[in-house]
Amino acid sequence: MNASDLVSVVITTYNRSDALLAVLHGLSLQSDRHFEVIVADDGSLAKHRQLIVGSDVAKFLRVVHVWHPDIGFTAARIRNRGVAAASSGYVVFLDGDCVPDVDFIAQHKALAQAGCFVNGSRVLLSPELTQRVLDGTEQICGRSKLFWIKQRALGHASKLTHLLRLSDGARRVRREFSWKGIRSCNMGVWKADFERVDGFDESFIGWGHEDADFVLRLHHCGVMRKNGFCATEVFHLWHKEASRNNELQNAELVRERVKTVLVRSTLGYSQKRVNDDAVITRL
Repeated sequence: MNASDLVSVVITTYNRSDALLAVLHGLSLQSDRHFEVIVADDGSLAKHRQLIVGSDVAKFLRVVHVWHPDIGFTAARIRNRGVAAASSGYVVFLDGDCVPDVDFIAQHKALAQAGCFVNGSRVLLSPELTQRVLDGTEQICGRSKLFWIKQRALGHASKLTHLLRLSDGARRVRREFSWKGIRSCNMGVWKADFERVDGFDESFIGWGHEDADFVLRLHHCGVMRKNGFCATEVFHLWHKEASRNNELQNAELVRERVKTVLVRSTLGYSQKRVNDDAVITRL
């Protein structure tokens, strides 16, 4: 992919406007500015929506805010809605609590490859460092190696792989399906491949494994996983663990699909939506 090519960053969020503003701030500092931002809002309260659409950084980035009413954890559905608002041929998924470093867009573009999707990784931050980021007393984008070595020594960062920048190459590509390390919180995919598998399957309700199902169906249609470690790491802000009531059911569905050659969603991106309840705000 050329540096001048546009990519669409689709960010999922729910009632964490403070974290999302930190993510948008990270995007505002990117070395490569050829991207658009779509916030895919899974039903946040009005006060959180207003903090985002009224923010200077959202206006600076000309954010497209896509919101639908809160009916529970429906990440697959709101991601599909976000992609529907995207105008470029390449989509980078990012969670609303994952702050990108300054070369995040540039690195995703460098790794983008026909026939592959890019599976990124993350650095987990401590509650203490997370709070300093959220209250604006600590900047984490574009910091030195010494800063991060210190944070790691103090237990505020889970690893230091983001300090390395390994080149592209065949060693990054995995031809077999592997459930381990799938990260829809940081993933790049060609929109044409997204459409081939009919996006995320909205029959997955509640937390868990809709991303593994998406990757499995990409695998079934010949799209290979390309690892983005030591290139595209994001800083994951700490939060309490979400309810995982549906995890076992969702995991079992993926296990059953591993035995098949299923490619398209049972309830996917292309479905007709009668009386669509999505609200789109373009800043």
